[in-house]
Amino acid sequence: MSSSTVEQLQNTSTALREALAQHDWQAVGELDLQCRQAVDSAMADPHQESDELRERMQELLDLYRELVSVCQAEQQRIAGELRQINQSKHSAKVYQMFG
Repeated sequence: MSSSTVEQLQNTSTALREALAQHDWQAVGELDLQCRQAVDSAMADPHQESDELRERMQELLDLYRELVSVCQAEQQRIAGELRQINQSKHSAKVYQMFG
């Protein structure tokens, strides 16, 4: 396994973790694509797998589990905000009708 492939996985994984920590969703989307390309490159390498590659892939898998969890929590938060907005709009309409 070439060290550049492992380095690419490490670098994109680190950048993705930082973007996730900052809730920079645009960067997360871009880095997700880069991570997928890095994984594709690693899987296409005909050389024997290395322990370092396995470790990087496991770290990436753990990061994606965390990413999914954070995205689900963010989705629930936004859905709650939308419900509150809709309830406020409905209350305002009722108030206007009887006010």
